[in-house]
Amino acid sequence: MTVSSIQFRYDTHYTEGQKISFKKLDIDMAGLLFLPDGFDESRRYPAIVLTHPGGGVKEQCSSLYAWNLARAGYVALCFDASYQGESGGMPRYQEDPTSRVEDIRSAVDYLVSLPYVDEGAIGAAGVCAGGGYSLSAAQSEYRIKAVAGISAWNVGQSARKGFPGLYDPAWFQKNLEACAQQRTREARGEPPAYLQYLPEPDEVRPDMAVITREASEYYRTSRCGYPTSVNKFLVSSLDKMLTWDAFAYIGTVSPRPVLLIVGSKADTRYFSEKAYELAEEPKELYVIEGATHVDLYDMPQYTAQVVDKLVVYFDRYLKKQ
Repeated sequence: MTVSSIQFRYDTHYTEGQKISFKKLDIDMAGLLFLPDGFDESRRYPAIVLTHPGGGVKEQCSSLYAWNLARAGYVALCFDASYQGESGGMPRYQEDPTSRVEDIRSAVDYLVSLPYVDEGAIGAAGVCAGGGYSLSAAQSEYRIKAVAGISAWNVGQSARKGFPGLYDPAWFQKNLEACAQQRTREARGEPPAYLQYLPEPDEVRPDMAVITREASEYYRTSRCGYPTSVNKFLVSSLDKMLTWDAFAYIGTVSPRPVLLIVGSKADTRYFSEKAYELAEEPKELYVIEGATHVDLYDMPQYTAQVVDKLVVYFDRYLKKQ
């Protein structure tokens, strides 16, 4: 696939996906399904599940990658996390890592129900927190035959230690206390409380981490703001994040392959490097020179390289030779 053949325009790529729904237990999940050019229902295609970042929705970077992978011959599915976006589930805006992993497993359930999907050729990829969730899902979901993390983020570690640039030894204890206090308030009838994922553009300061400033621009301006991406999550989600680790059993994915794609300038690069260190062969850490964490969400000169790498990788492991 050449750079010139790749689609980047958000007003095109997500509207081309077929709106679908699938079940995760009793929750209705909302997704977009992208089909290859010249799609033939009588054929069986390899498939990829794409998972969005924390605070994101399917219409943003996960559908950009889904659209492009469909152009490379894959059935590609992106979806809104349960409790978020257009998916169901209460309480709203919960960010529960275990639940997010189950979202991916349920997405695989949906794909294997499609007669034109090759159930032995299903991959998973995710961006930011979605990368961490995808890597975690592969540890317990054997139907995922190859997994990739793009600017992968371990939400458990950041809940314990803080965002890049904020390393507070007391962060774990502060979050644990905040969550305990809020759960007590809610048990006594008070309404849920929320935290912002990101500062609004007028709250951004030069001394903030690069990812914080760039993600605010990506999510909270016309660059890629979307109505269902609301920039908040439940305070009571914190206890679910604090004891979770995206890379806990990543070594067990082997002999299935693991790919980590990260920008050389990403202030979250240490997440991908740690995942690579813990993973067993076959594994690869692919560094895109000059790119930051958020550059891999939508900047054409960098996302083109990500798409090319994903296509080569998934072709190797999922397409019948």
